[in-house]
Amino acid sequence: MPVSLEEFTQDIDHLVSLPGVSLRVNEMVNDPSSTAADLSKVICQDPALAARLLRIANSPAYGLSTQVNTVTRAVSIIGTKRIRDLVLATSTMSAFDGIPNELVSMEDFWSHSLYCGAAAHLLAEQRNMKHAETMFLGGLLHDIGQLVIFHKEPQKAKQALLLSIEEHDDLALHKAEQEIFGFDHAQVGAALLRHWHFPALLIESVAFHHAPEQAQNYPIETALVHIANSIATLAEIDSVSEQDAVQIEAAAWRVTGLDKATIERTVRFTQAQFSDMRNLLLG
Repeated sequence: MPVSLEEFTQDIDHLVSLPGVSLRVNEMVNDPSSTAADLSKVICQDPALAARLLRIANSPAYGLSTQVNTVTRAVSIIGTKRIRDLVLATSTMSAFDGIPNELVSMEDFWSHSLYCGAAAHLLAEQRNMKHAETMFLGGLLHDIGQLVIFHKEPQKAKQALLLSIEEHDDLALHKAEQEIFGFDHAQVGAALLRHWHFPALLIESVAFHHAPEQAQNYPIETALVHIANSIATLAEIDSVSEQDAVQIEAAAWRVTGLDKATIERTVRFTQAQFSDMRNLLLG
């Protein structure tokens, strides 16, 4: 008997959970009474997380002229919301470490995710969006629901993969998942992020990254992740031809105000950034 999305995700904490420090940081960023010092005290409760954040703050990505030696200074310089995004990114990636998975290479999964995050960030910068950094997180986590499905129902997940591969008309994986499960990885990923109380912007951009026209509150952000997903595939295979990736919906171009001329430029910029990002977040 098929289960509903709610039933499928109700015991998600038994599979994967975020560290309490990360959840607390997420809450504090939305609390106007929290200071950089308050935030740094919480982050420093997780030495590995604190060390990674300092490594990122001192990377060329931020181009700071002086060495950042404390988490408090990193928070002050980089900003609370950017720090929150970095905490959530690194914690989510770490949360799935060590969970066996025979259906997909985790290195390949996170590589595609990093490409998508970088592309979403670059596209958001092209539109001069204030929260371009958060769009990196939206791209990074767009397929996170796949990991939940792979781990909870590996046999059915394999059926969906085979169905998408064997169809003559190249059935998209999310549509194959809908046939097998009645829901897809985008919905599962959104449910996971909702359970972890991630920002609404991220939840919606993950939920509808395959159907950007359905986004109600954050249509531009969702469309950017949708476009970034295809650009990520092109960057991985070193192509700039739209025909080599999942077709980008016309509505996504329309709502973002971008056009296909941005594909090649974003692919090349994304490829140029990838190695540094991979070393920072996966190294």
